[in-house]
Amino acid sequence: FVGLPGVAVAADLPLPGPAIEPIAQAPAVPDWLVTIGAEVRAIPAWPGAPTNKLALGGFPLFALQKPGDPPFFFGARDGFGIPILDFGQLQIGPVATINYPRYVWQYQQLNGLGEVPWALQLGGYAQWWATPWLRLRGEVRQGIGGETGVTGDLYVDAVVPLGQWRLSAGPRLTAQSAAAVSPYFSITPAQSASSGISGLAPLPVYSATGGFYSYGAGGQIEYFFNRQWSTHAIVEYERLTGSAADSPLVTMRGSPNQLTFGVGATYTFAMHPLW
Repeated sequence: FVGLPGVAVAADLPLPGPAIEPIAQAPAVPDWLVTIGAEVRAIPAWPGAPTNKLALGGFPLFALQKPGDPPFFFGARDGFGIPILDFGQLQIGPVATINYPRYVWQYQQLNGLGEVPWALQLGGYAQWWATPWLRLRGEVRQGIGGETGVTGDLYVDAVVPLGQWRLSAGPRLTAQSAAAVSPYFSITPAQSASSGISGLAPLPVYSATGGFYSYGAGGQIEYFFNRQWSTHAIVEYERLTGSAADSPLVTMRGSPNQLTFGVGATYTFAMHPLW
């Protein structure tokens, strides 16, 4: 009889069943890397201005990347773009830039010439990292507003990290249609008649055409405080050519040499995708 209670207890225990499979966990969705920032630049006071005539302007910086993408790099001449098609080394997407207005009352050299309002350029870009240190980027944009032409840019940058520093530099080439060049460099008969003032001879009538607009080179130096914060400085040289360089506004009152200087800072953080 001593063994009976033990038998009764054993009878109350559940019989062994099939092993329960663990619930499969969905793979974690990687965070996006978002970079935001701002830059202050000294830019030519107007297209074709003398090298000593500079104006201050502000530029926002923004980038959206997936983990594994090439390190964020923003060239001084890059438009504001978002990669819609991302193949790792190759990104393709929409791009936009803004052209500052030209106000005739600000500078004596522009006396009698028409004002050119703000212009928005919209288009697309393709960017290819041929190697981890060599980037090629092309942009094609359509102007809206102050100019209504087509602009094409080609940039090449060697990007070399050195510890917490990163150096980059390379050539640039720009082509524009007549509708993009003419508002800034053509001179109508009415403008020619009213362009002469004390000490400055009248500008002759001139009709600007499209073609190669400029060539040049630029460089950038960056310093990374940590994974989130960085600062940078840029310098760009642009040499006007073709119809733009031949404009009387450039030959008589300006310069084909165009310089841009800038300093800025960026902040990078992770953001969980919304989809």
